Amino acid sequence: MTTTVSSATPVTSTSLAFPAIRRGSLTTLQVNLGYRCNQSCSHCHVGAGPSRTEMMEQATLELIPRVLLARGISCLDITGGAPELHPGFRDLVRAGRQAGAAVIDRCNLTILSEPGQEDLGSFLAQERVTVVASLPCYLQDNVDRQRGDGVFERSLAGLRQLNALGYGQADSGLELYLVFNPQGPVLPPPQAPLEAEYRRVLAQDHGLVFTGLYALANMPIRRFEAVLRASGELEAYQTLLRRQHRAANLEAVMCRHLISVDWQGRLHDCDFNQMLDFGLSREGLGASTSSEGSGGGTPAHLRDLLDLDPAGAAVRVADHCWGCTAGSGSSCGGALDGQAEDSGGKLPSMRQPIGH
Repeated sequence: MTTTVSSATPVTSTSLAFPAIRRGSLTTLQVNLGYRCNQSCSHCHVGAGPSRTEMMEQATLELIPRVLLARGISCLDITGGAPELHPGFRDLVRAGRQAGAAVIDRCNLTILSEPGQEDLGSFLAQERVTVVASLPCYLQDNVDRQRGDGVFERSLAGLRQLNALGYGQADSGLELYLVFNPQGPVLPPPQAPLEAEYRRVLAQDHGLVFTGLYALANMPIRRFEAVLRASGELEAYQTLLRRQHRAANLEAVMCRHLISVDWQGRLHDCDFNQMLDFGLSREGLGASTSSEGSGGGTPAHLRDLLDLDPAGAAVRVADHCWGCTAGSGSSCGGALDGQAEDSGGKLPSMRQPIGH
Protein backbone atom coordinates (compact mmCIF):
# COMPACT_ATOMS: atom_id res chain seq x y z
CA MET A 1 0.00 0.00 0.00
CA THR A 2 1.24 3.46 -0.91
CA THR A 3 0.78 6.57 1.21
CA THR A 4 2.35 10.00 1.11
CA VAL A 5 1.35 11.07 4.63
CA SER A 6 3.20 10.40 7.86
CA SER A 7 1.13 8.24 10.22
CA ALA A 8 1.89 10.66 13.04
CA THR A 9 1.02 13.89 11.24
CA PRO A 10 -2.49 15.16 10.45
CA VAL A 11 -3.18 16.55 6.98
CA THR A 12 -2.79 20.34 6.89
CA SER A 13 -3.47 20.91 3.19
CA THR A 14 -7.02 20.69 1.88
CA SER A 15 -5.79 20.07 -1.69
CA LEU A 16 -3.87 16.84 -1.02
CA ALA A 17 -5.18 13.80 -2.92
CA PHE A 18 -6.33 10.83 -0.86
CA PRO A 19 -3.58 8.20 -0.55
CA ALA A 20 -3.62 5.13 -2.79
CA ILE A 21 -4.84 1.85 -1.29
CA ARG A 22 -4.61 -1.74 -2.49
CA ARG A 23 -6.71 -4.68 -1.46
CA GLY A 24 -5.74 -7.49 0.86
CA SER A 25 -7.59 -10.79 1.06
CA LEU A 26 -11.36 -10.67 0.59
CA THR A 27 -13.05 -11.67 3.86
CA THR A 28 -16.41 -9.85 3.72
CA LEU A 29 -19.06 -9.72 1.03
CA GLN A 30 -21.42 -6.85 1.80
CA VAL A 31 -24.67 -7.19 -0.11
CA ASN A 32 -27.24 -4.42 -0.50
CA LEU A 33 -30.60 -6.08 -1.19
CA GLY A 34 -32.28 -2.81 -2.17
CA TYR A 35 -33.14 0.69 -1.03
CA ARG A 36 -36.64 0.11 0.34
CA CYS A 37 -36.85 0.97 4.04
CA ASN A 38 -39.56 1.65 6.59
CA GLN A 39 -37.69 4.83 7.66
CA SER A 40 -36.21 7.92 5.97
CA CYS A 41 -33.27 9.13 8.07
CA SER A 42 -31.58 12.50 7.56
CA HIS A 43 -28.05 11.02 7.70
CA CYS A 44 -28.76 8.09 5.34
CA HIS A 45 -26.11 7.97 2.62
CA VAL A 46 -28.20 5.38 0.76
CA GLY A 47 -31.22 7.67 0.41
CA ALA A 48 -33.42 4.75 1.47
CA GLY A 49 -37.10 5.10 2.23
CA PRO A 50 -40.57 3.56 1.95
CA SER A 51 -41.06 4.72 -1.65
CA ARG A 52 -37.89 3.11 -3.06
CA THR A 53 -38.53 0.10 -5.30
CA GLU A 54 -35.02 -1.15 -6.17
CA MET A 55 -34.67 -4.82 -5.22
CA MET A 56 -32.13 -7.58 -5.96
CA GLU A 57 -33.35 -10.24 -8.37
CA GLN A 58 -33.47 -13.95 -7.54
CA ALA A 59 -30.75 -14.91 -10.02
CA THR A 60 -28.33 -12.52 -8.30
CA LEU A 61 -29.31 -13.80 -4.85
CA GLU A 62 -28.48 -17.34 -5.96
CA LEU A 63 -24.96 -16.27 -6.93
CA ILE A 64 -24.11 -15.11 -3.40
CA PRO A 65 -23.54 -18.50 -1.69
CA ARG A 66 -21.60 -19.68 -4.75
CA VAL A 67 -19.26 -16.70 -4.45
CA LEU A 68 -18.87 -17.23 -0.70
CA LEU A 69 -17.66 -20.77 -1.37
CA ALA A 70 -15.54 -19.94 -4.42
CA ARG A 71 -13.61 -17.17 -2.64
CA GLY A 72 -13.62 -18.70 0.85
CA ILE A 73 -15.34 -15.59 2.23
CA SER A 74 -15.95 -15.80 5.97
CA CYS A 75 -18.56 -13.05 6.44
CA LEU A 76 -21.79 -12.18 4.61
CA ASP A 77 -22.87 -8.65 5.58
CA ILE A 78 -26.48 -7.96 4.53
CA THR A 79 -27.67 -4.40 4.29
CA GLY A 80 -30.17 -2.10 2.56
CA GLY A 81 -32.51 -0.10 3.03
CA ALA A 82 -34.11 -2.46 5.45
CA PRO A 83 -32.84 -5.77 4.01
CA GLU A 84 -35.42 -7.77 5.95
CA LEU A 85 -38.14 -6.35 3.68
CA HIS A 86 -36.71 -8.27 0.72
CA PRO A 87 -38.74 -11.48 0.25
CA GLY A 88 -35.52 -13.45 -0.29
CA PHE A 89 -33.81 -12.22 2.89
CA ARG A 90 -34.40 -15.30 5.03
CA ASP A 91 -33.43 -17.78 2.33
CA LEU A 92 -30.23 -15.79 1.77
CA VAL A 93 -29.40 -15.90 5.48
CA ARG A 94 -29.87 -19.69 5.50
CA ALA A 95 -27.78 -20.10 2.36
CA GLY A 96 -25.00 -17.95 3.80
CA ARG A 97 -24.89 -19.98 6.99
CA GLN A 98 -24.89 -23.23 4.99
CA ALA A 99 -21.91 -21.87 3.03
CA GLY A 100 -20.04 -21.56 6.33
CA ALA A 101 -20.12 -17.77 6.57
CA ALA A 102 -20.94 -15.68 9.59
CA VAL A 103 -23.96 -13.52 8.71
CA ILE A 104 -24.54 -9.90 9.74
CA ASP A 105 -27.94 -8.24 9.52
CA ARG A 106 -27.76 -4.43 9.51
CA CYS A 107 -31.06 -3.81 11.24
CA ASN A 108 -32.82 -0.54 12.06
CA LEU A 109 -34.66 -2.13 15.06
CA THR A 110 -38.07 -0.68 14.14
CA ILE A 111 -38.37 -3.34 11.43
CA LEU A 112 -38.93 -5.85 14.23
CA SER A 113 -42.36 -4.32 14.90
CA GLU A 114 -43.45 -3.99 11.27
CA PRO A 115 -46.45 -6.09 10.15
CA GLY A 116 -45.29 -9.47 8.90
CA GLN A 117 -41.98 -9.28 10.79
CA GLU A 118 -43.23 -10.44 14.18
CA ASP A 119 -41.04 -13.58 14.10
CA LEU A 120 -37.97 -11.87 12.62
CA GLY A 121 -36.06 -11.75 15.91
CA SER A 122 -36.63 -15.45 16.54
CA PHE A 123 -35.44 -16.26 13.03
CA LEU A 124 -32.24 -14.25 13.47
CA ALA A 125 -31.53 -15.95 16.79
CA GLN A 126 -32.17 -19.41 15.36
CA GLU A 127 -29.70 -18.77 12.53
CA ARG A 128 -27.15 -17.21 14.93
CA VAL A 129 -27.08 -13.99 12.91
CA THR A 130 -25.06 -11.08 14.30
CA VAL A 131 -27.31 -8.03 14.55
CA VAL A 132 -25.79 -4.60 13.91
CA ALA A 133 -28.55 -2.23 14.96
CA SER A 134 -28.89 1.49 14.34
CA LEU A 135 -29.39 3.52 17.52
CA PRO A 136 -27.76 6.91 16.85
CA CYS A 137 -28.15 8.08 20.45
CA TYR A 138 -29.40 6.95 23.86
CA LEU A 139 -31.56 10.08 24.14
CA GLN A 140 -35.07 10.20 22.69
CA ASP A 141 -34.94 13.75 21.34
CA ASN A 142 -31.75 13.14 19.39
CA VAL A 143 -32.96 9.86 17.85
CA ASP A 144 -36.39 11.17 16.87
CA ARG A 145 -34.84 14.32 15.39
CA GLN A 146 -32.60 12.25 13.14
CA ARG A 147 -34.88 9.31 12.34
CA GLY A 148 -38.48 10.43 12.89
CA ASP A 149 -41.01 10.79 15.68
CA GLY A 150 -41.56 7.63 17.70
CA VAL A 151 -38.47 5.84 16.39
CA PHE A 152 -36.70 5.89 19.76
CA GLU A 153 -39.46 4.04 21.60
CA ARG A 154 -39.86 1.53 18.78
CA SER A 155 -36.09 1.00 18.79
CA LEU A 156 -36.14 0.30 22.52
CA ALA A 157 -38.95 -2.19 21.97
CA GLY A 158 -36.82 -3.91 19.35
CA LEU A 159 -33.86 -4.07 21.73
CA ARG A 160 -36.07 -5.56 24.48
CA GLN A 161 -37.22 -8.23 22.05
CA LEU A 162 -33.64 -9.06 21.05
CA ASN A 163 -32.45 -9.11 24.67
CA ALA A 164 -35.28 -11.51 25.56
CA LEU A 165 -34.04 -13.85 22.81
CA GLY A 166 -30.52 -13.75 24.29
CA TYR A 167 -28.96 -11.08 22.10
CA GLY A 168 -26.33 -9.07 23.94
CA GLN A 169 -26.50 -11.40 26.94
CA ALA A 170 -23.27 -12.83 28.33
CA ASP A 171 -22.42 -16.35 27.09
CA SER A 172 -25.40 -16.50 24.70
CA GLY A 173 -23.26 -16.33 21.58
CA LEU A 174 -25.82 -13.94 20.07
CA GLU A 175 -24.02 -10.69 19.28
CA LEU A 176 -25.79 -7.34 19.22
CA TYR A 177 -23.89 -4.21 18.19
CA LEU A 178 -25.34 -0.71 18.25
CA VAL A 179 -24.42 2.00 15.75
CA PHE A 180 -23.93 5.67 16.64
CA ASN A 181 -23.98 8.47 14.07
CA PRO A 182 -23.52 12.15 14.98
CA GLN A 183 -26.32 14.40 13.81
CA GLY A 184 -24.36 17.37 12.53
CA PRO A 185 -21.08 18.08 10.70
CA VAL A 186 -18.79 16.77 13.45
CA LEU A 187 -16.80 13.60 13.94
CA PRO A 188 -17.99 10.98 16.43
CA PRO A 189 -16.59 11.20 19.96
CA PRO A 190 -14.07 8.50 20.95
CA GLN A 191 -15.78 5.13 20.72
CA ALA A 192 -14.75 3.56 24.04
CA PRO A 193 -16.12 6.25 26.41
CA LEU A 194 -19.20 6.63 24.23
CA GLU A 195 -19.84 2.88 24.50
CA ALA A 196 -19.46 3.08 28.27
CA GLU A 197 -22.04 5.86 28.42
CA TYR A 198 -24.44 3.92 26.19
CA ARG A 199 -24.09 0.93 28.52
CA ARG A 200 -24.73 3.03 31.60
CA VAL A 201 -27.78 4.87 30.29
CA LEU A 202 -29.43 1.94 28.53
CA ALA A 203 -28.94 -0.38 31.51
CA GLN A 204 -29.92 2.19 34.15
CA ASP A 205 -32.90 3.72 32.37
CA HIS A 206 -34.18 0.83 30.27
CA GLY A 207 -32.65 -2.44 31.54
CA LEU A 208 -31.02 -3.11 28.15
CA VAL A 209 -27.69 -4.74 27.27
CA PHE A 210 -25.64 -5.09 24.09
CA THR A 211 -22.35 -6.57 22.91
CA GLY A 212 -20.57 -3.45 21.65
CA LEU A 213 -20.91 -0.07 20.00
CA TYR A 214 -19.77 1.14 16.56
CA ALA A 215 -19.22 4.90 16.25
CA LEU A 216 -19.46 5.86 12.56
CA ALA A 217 -18.77 9.14 10.83
CA ASN A 218 -21.37 10.50 8.44
CA MET A 219 -20.20 10.62 4.84
CA PRO A 220 -20.85 13.89 2.95
CA ILE A 221 -22.69 12.14 0.13
CA ARG A 222 -26.28 11.79 -1.05
CA ARG A 223 -28.89 12.86 1.53
CA PHE A 224 -26.43 14.10 4.17
CA GLU A 225 -24.50 16.07 1.53
CA ALA A 226 -27.74 17.77 0.48
CA VAL A 227 -28.49 18.72 4.10
CA LEU A 228 -25.01 20.19 4.58
CA ARG A 229 -25.14 22.04 1.27
CA ALA A 230 -28.49 23.60 2.20
CA SER A 231 -27.13 24.75 5.57
CA GLY A 232 -23.88 26.09 4.10
CA GLU A 233 -21.78 23.61 6.12
CA LEU A 234 -20.59 21.22 3.40
CA GLU A 235 -17.21 22.82 2.68
CA ALA A 236 -16.37 23.20 6.37
CA TYR A 237 -17.19 19.53 7.04
CA GLN A 238 -15.12 18.33 4.09
CA THR A 239 -12.21 20.45 5.36
CA LEU A 240 -12.61 18.96 8.85
CA LEU A 241 -12.38 15.41 7.46
CA ARG A 242 -9.19 16.21 5.53
CA ARG A 243 -7.50 17.97 8.43
CA GLN A 244 -8.30 15.15 10.87
CA HIS A 245 -6.89 12.46 8.56
CA ARG A 246 -4.69 9.88 10.31
CA ALA A 247 -2.59 7.79 7.93
CA ALA A 248 -2.38 4.99 10.51
CA ASN A 249 -6.08 4.35 9.87
CA LEU A 250 -5.33 3.41 6.25
CA GLU A 251 -4.19 -0.04 7.35
CA ALA A 252 -7.67 -0.89 8.67
CA VAL A 253 -10.08 0.74 6.21
CA MET A 254 -12.87 -1.66 5.28
CA CYS A 255 -12.26 -1.52 1.51
CA ARG A 256 -9.05 -3.52 1.95
CA HIS A 257 -10.99 -6.69 2.81
CA LEU A 258 -14.59 -6.01 1.73
CA ILE A 259 -16.46 -5.79 -1.55
CA SER A 260 -19.86 -4.12 -1.77
CA VAL A 261 -22.53 -5.59 -4.07
CA ASP A 262 -25.43 -3.40 -5.15
CA TRP A 263 -28.98 -4.59 -5.80
CA GLN A 264 -28.14 -5.15 -9.48
CA GLY A 265 -25.14 -7.35 -8.63
CA ARG A 266 -22.54 -4.74 -9.59
CA LEU A 267 -19.34 -4.57 -7.54
CA HIS A 268 -17.94 -1.59 -5.64
CA ASP A 269 -15.05 -1.05 -3.24
CA CYS A 270 -17.43 -0.03 -0.45
CA ASP A 271 -21.00 0.99 0.29
CA PHE A 272 -20.13 4.68 -0.14
CA ASN A 273 -18.62 4.14 -3.58
CA GLN A 274 -21.76 2.21 -4.43
CA MET A 275 -23.93 5.21 -3.60
CA LEU A 276 -21.73 7.43 -5.79
CA ASP A 277 -21.93 4.89 -8.62
CA PHE A 278 -18.16 4.36 -8.48
CA GLY A 279 -18.33 0.81 -9.79
CA LEU A 280 -15.47 -1.59 -10.24
CA SER A 281 -14.56 -2.89 -13.65
CA ARG A 282 -13.78 -6.49 -14.47
CA GLU A 283 -10.34 -5.32 -15.59
CA GLY A 284 -10.00 -3.38 -12.32
CA LEU A 285 -10.28 -6.54 -10.23
CA GLY A 286 -6.78 -7.49 -11.38
CA ALA A 287 -3.76 -6.52 -9.27
CA SER A 288 -2.12 -4.81 -12.25
CA THR A 289 -4.54 -1.86 -12.36
CA SER A 290 -3.46 1.74 -11.74
CA SER A 291 -2.88 3.13 -8.24
CA GLU A 292 -6.13 5.09 -8.33
CA GLY A 293 -8.35 2.12 -9.10
CA SER A 294 -10.32 1.50 -12.24
CA GLY A 295 -13.84 2.63 -13.01
CA GLY A 296 -13.47 2.12 -16.78
CA GLY A 297 -13.85 -1.04 -18.80
CA THR A 298 -16.51 -3.72 -18.37
CA PRO A 299 -18.56 -3.20 -15.19
CA ALA A 300 -17.69 -5.92 -12.68
CA HIS A 301 -20.54 -8.17 -11.58
CA LEU A 302 -20.89 -10.55 -8.66
CA ARG A 303 -20.47 -13.50 -11.04
CA ASP A 304 -16.95 -12.28 -11.84
CA LEU A 305 -15.87 -13.20 -8.31
CA LEU A 306 -16.42 -16.85 -9.18
CA ASP A 307 -13.23 -16.63 -11.28
CA LEU A 308 -11.34 -13.51 -10.21
CA ASP A 309 -9.50 -12.89 -6.94
CA PRO A 310 -9.45 -9.14 -6.13
CA ALA A 311 -6.45 -9.36 -3.77
CA GLY A 312 -3.86 -6.76 -4.75
CA ALA A 313 -6.24 -4.68 -6.86
CA ALA A 314 -6.30 -0.92 -6.44
CA VAL A 315 -9.18 0.68 -4.54
CA ARG A 316 -10.98 3.55 -6.26
CA VAL A 317 -10.54 6.53 -3.92
CA ALA A 318 -11.99 10.06 -3.91
CA ASP A 319 -12.58 12.97 -1.53
CA HIS A 320 -15.28 11.22 0.52
CA CYS A 321 -12.67 8.64 1.61
CA TRP A 322 -11.29 11.16 4.13
CA GLY A 323 -14.39 10.35 6.19
CA CYS A 324 -13.05 6.84 6.83
CA THR A 325 -9.63 7.96 8.07
CA ALA A 326 -10.47 11.14 10.01
CA GLY A 327 -9.98 11.10 13.78
CA SER A 328 -10.53 7.62 15.20
CA GLY A 329 -11.43 6.35 11.74
CA SER A 330 -14.72 4.88 10.61
CA SER A 331 -15.79 1.62 9.02
CA CYS A 332 -18.71 -0.79 9.00
CA GLY A 333 -17.11 -2.22 12.15
CA GLY A 334 -16.83 1.11 13.96
CA ALA A 335 -13.73 3.12 14.86
CA LEU A 336 -10.42 2.01 13.33
CA ASP A 337 -8.04 3.40 15.96
CA GLY A 338 -9.30 3.46 19.54
CA GLN A 339 -6.23 5.43 20.60
CA ALA A 340 -6.77 8.36 18.24
CA GLU A 341 -7.09 11.84 19.64
CA ASP A 342 -10.47 13.37 20.41
CA SER A 343 -11.47 15.13 17.17
CA GLY A 344 -14.07 17.50 18.51
CA GLY A 345 -17.13 15.24 18.95
CA LYS A 346 -18.80 15.34 22.37
CA LEU A 347 -20.66 12.70 24.33
CA PRO A 348 -24.38 13.37 23.92
CA SER A 349 -26.28 14.85 26.85
CA MET A 350 -29.39 16.85 27.45
CA ARG A 351 -27.21 19.94 27.72
CA GLN A 352 -25.11 19.21 24.63
CA PRO A 353 -27.15 17.65 21.79
CA ILE A 354 -25.19 15.77 19.17
CA GLY A 355 -23.75 18.02 16.50
CA HIS A 356 -24.22 21.27 18.42
